Amino acid sequence: MTVTRPARLTGAALCAVLALIAAVWILKDLAALGSPADLAWYWAGDHHFLIRGRSATSLVDPVLLAASAATAVAALRSRHAASALAATGAATLALRLPGLWAPGSGALVTALLELALAAGLVVTAAAGRRRVTAPHEQPPTRPRTGPAVAAGVLLAVSALVAVLWEAYWATELPLEITIDRFTGGRSVIKAALAPPPGWLSLVLVTLYGTAAVSAFARARHSRAFGLLAGVFLAAGGLAEVARTARYELVGDFGDIPAAARLDILSAYTGLLAGVAVLALLAGRGAPATAPGPYPPARMPPPAPPYPPPPGW
Repeated sequence: MTVTRPARLTGAALCAVLALIAAVWILKDLAALGSPADLAWYWAGDHHFLIRGRSATSLVDPVLLAASAATAVAALRSRHAASALAATGAATLALRLPGLWAPGSGALVTALLELALAAGLVVTAAAGRRRVTAPHEQPPTRPRTGPAVAAGVLLAVSALVAVLWEAYWATELPLEITIDRFTGGRSVIKAALAPPPGWLSLVLVTLYGTAAVSAFARARHSRAFGLLAGVFLAAGGLAEVARTARYELVGDFGDIPAAARLDILSAYTGLLAGVAVLALLAGRGAPATAPGPYPPARMPPPAPPYPPPPGW
């Protein structure tokens, strides 16, 4: 399947608007906090300097900004950008849906606008596809078997780790707080545009699982979903690693509780797994099967003699 040129231009424009919205909110937070370093630490989970201002964005926003910008470039450059448009649109839809019931008119307007743009991306990816008919056009390549299986294993393990952490918090926290982690209730303190932590985990588990299954099947769309999952996995791991390094938790590894030690190990393994998935799926795909040799042409029967002999 390829994408028609009008659909590619439409998808690129929608992605550009999504990236612009995220950039405007990030610039607004930079003006509120006054320092890019403080904003980066806030995204990493350090909220101890909120006396100078409060961020409306979270780590999800720069990741979606990067994904939207990369998808816009892919749509302009490649006829095989349907999976990238669908992956970015579906992820944006899932992550911005809680903004519909978040407090604040700015978050609600942003959620409505981004949900409309994300739905447009999914529709554009589905309606703009066409079959490869010309002999010079090639379908999207499949990932190679070894890298695809390795990436699938890493993504499946990452999904399992996220599920286990949510199960742990469900047993440690009261039922009301557990529900608020998925719905964004009052007991959850978060940025205005950020999805609730439980909802974010649910979306990431779905993304990791979908990317893992498509990688095991070596589907043609596995590269787009796998790269997006790898970006989220690497970004989350990097944020956790930076936060643990800031508070020097690794040096006190033997003195901290077991849950904190597992959290640190999950951060480092998540970062390494995300980088590995990006490296495995960013390479060239498997070459297309070469067509078989053409059958030999049948020789025409010999022409009759001329002039014909007697009795011919």
